[in-house]
Amino acid sequence: MIGLRNLFHRFGDFTLGPLSLSVPDGEYCVILGPSGAGKSLLLQTIAGLVMPNEGQITVGERDVTATAPELRGIGLVFQQSALFPHMSVEENVLYGLRARGVEQAERARRLAQVVERTGTGDLLTRPVATLSGGEAQKVAIARALAVSPDVLLLDEPLSPIDHNTRLSLQRELGRIHRELCLTTVHVTHSREEARALGSCCAIMMGGKIIQAAPTEEVFEKPRCTFVASFLGVDAVKVKHAPKCSVICVRQPGVCDAALEMATPPTGKGNS
Repeated sequence: MIGLRNLFHRFGDFTLGPLSLSVPDGEYCVILGPSGAGKSLLLQTIAGLVMPNEGQITVGERDVTATAPELRGIGLVFQQSALFPHMSVEENVLYGLRARGVEQAERARRLAQVVERTGTGDLLTRPVATLSGGEAQKVAIARALAVSPDVLLLDEPLSPIDHNTRLSLQRELGRIHRELCLTTVHVTHSREEARALGSCCAIMMGGKIIQAAPTEEVFEKPRCTFVASFLGVDAVKVKHAPKCSVICVRQPGVCDAALEMATPPTGKGNS
């Protein structure tokens, strides 16, 4: 389980939160919203790459708010894969294990396990520069899984690749999640990805979460006019939907959020 409680961070002119969110063990939570909503900043804060000004982050029973990124039990896949160009694919996949001092025999065992799961065995000796966008993302996923994380964070992992490869990798992510039942938080602006992958969905705008619920409920029962418009929901479903003002959402045991939503900002934010 991953929990965010009253998380707040000011990044230049952009404000993330305050927001609270709980993703139970084994759920695939999609953070969905337009560019500039603060989705990537939220993921970086969870991962420990950005220290929040206020609030608490928990992984399982552990408070990891002030914990170093490599000790949080989190695997992170960036939008652009962020592979080390001077290393081979195998060296990239093993990087996190070497950094943690894992012994060679255990590294070899985990390497064999993760390349079988991600279908990257044929890529191990390849230089990173020779990989296609889809291949690079598969390697990045393998690297994140190699450290056996408690939580997997995916920051727009399907954005930099072509349509057919995107659909293939989307299916792979679904399969991997079914096999591992790994708590996953996936950031995207794609409604199609959210519906295909997410067991629960949180909608972000202006640095705040404005609705969090099981994915189909979000699409069938948008809580406000912004959510309805962003999701392209038929107007009849939101005939009496409120404008985005103050919304409280409680979905115990699914994907909880307690939040206050203000009028959408006109300035630039973070994706």
